[in-house]
Amino acid sequence: MKESYELVIRNGDVVLPGEVLKLDIGIKGGKIAALGEDLSVSGDTRVIDAQGQYVLPGMVDMHVHFNEPALGHWEGFRSGSAALAAGGCTCYADMPLNGNPPTVNKAALQLKAEAAAGNSAVDYVLWGGLVPGNLEDLEELAAAGVTGFKAFISNPGGEGEGRFREVDDDTLYQGMKRIAALGGILALHAESEEMTSALAADAVRSGKTGAHDFAASRPPEAELEAVARALLYSERTGCRLHFVHISTAAAIEMIHAARLRGLDVTAETCPHYLVLEEKDMEALGPVAKCAPPLRSSEEREKLWKVLAEGKIDLIASDHSPCPTELKTATGLTFFEAWGGISGAQSSLELMFHEGVQVRGLPVTQISALLSERPARRFGLEQRKGSIRQGLDADLVLLDPQASYTLAAEDLFYRHQHSPYTGMNLSCKVTATICRGTVVYTAEAGVIAAGGGEWLRSSEGQPVL
Repeated sequence: MKESYELVIRNGDVVLPGEVLKLDIGIKGGKIAALGEDLSVSGDTRVIDAQGQYVLPGMVDMHVHFNEPALGHWEGFRSGSAALAAGGCTCYADMPLNGNPPTVNKAALQLKAEAAAGNSAVDYVLWGGLVPGNLEDLEELAAAGVTGFKAFISNPGGEGEGRFREVDDDTLYQGMKRIAALGGILALHAESEEMTSALAADAVRSGKTGAHDFAASRPPEAELEAVARALLYSERTGCRLHFVHISTAAAIEMIHAARLRGLDVTAETCPHYLVLEEKDMEALGPVAKCAPPLRSSEEREKLWKVLAEGKIDLIASDHSPCPTELKTATGLTFFEAWGGISGAQSSLELMFHEGVQVRGLPVTQISALLSERPARRFGLEQRKGSIRQGLDADLVLLDPQASYTLAAEDLFYRHQHSPYTGMNLSCKVTATICRGTVVYTAEAGVIAAGGGEWLRSSEGQPVL
């Protein structure tokens, strides 16, 4: 008797943990039901021929900013998740800042959850925030199902009474003690506020407001000081830490050494630190502005070295969009332009192109950084991140020979700007499948726009 799979993917080079095998994948009830050669199918089974393509686990992007509630016109769940689907991502984590209100209490979390419901093409989790004044809200946020907490050591920018604020040392230390007691995890933007604010003020007073001046105002030392301070607090409180968008190899080495001595800490970097460099901020303008800033070509090579050595834990996009005029309005200095890179759609293609095709790293290593390791770090490994029987059928087909030049009109973002437009890429995502449903194909675009689900933490309760 033939097995009644709903979907079978045939003939692909399937990227498994540590190996690539030519296998068929049988999908039933949204799960991976079978992995094998020449799986038998019934007459009503849909078959996708992946001959000549890699079949990878869907990317798990733990760092995006969709800016809801209230600032969805900057991006929003619908357009942002569509871009992720087009880039091979099947699960993402939305950060707590930039929405109005920011996600720093249960009421704000409910508003965000309502904005996301029915508007996401792929599955998602939601971060809560740690800010001055919300220590008493952390337990309720954890119970409501946030995946963890995010804090800034440097000023995150923005305006208004209710904006997301950076933590002072006492809030950081006390917050880490409380998060440790909850068994939670804290994600940190680690740059010294004292150092960066003083350097920026000096630069502006001196009329030095260009791209190079911005980079000089946020030097590697600002990252290293903040990382060292947070590691000390982690050691004293027992709080699990995850450092976001680390831009220097020295900081990665510091975090790796802390892990070797027993601290529960991890670090991510982003595609923009691996494929761009400081001079691109001059050439491209504010579309390439981010914090920490892009570093030198020498620093970029050092980052690739520690990545190849296995010292970086995961890669995330840090997709931080905005209306184009906030980047390009007449009269804006580089310091005044919005800082954030729109890149969520391109992470997998960029990392396969540069990491596998150009630098010769194993596709299994790049896949693990994008999928398996983020899923494992944030408690999603029983559903996401790997191609294994019983897990969600979250899969991406990638053609390693389909070279193309990325154009603005290819982007699904609400505002079609990115520092990656004009790049020649040697591969292309051809299909994305989330829980057994084909949500994107290169030919048809985004097919299923609203089927993504909120995956609350295991202790969480529904807030809707």
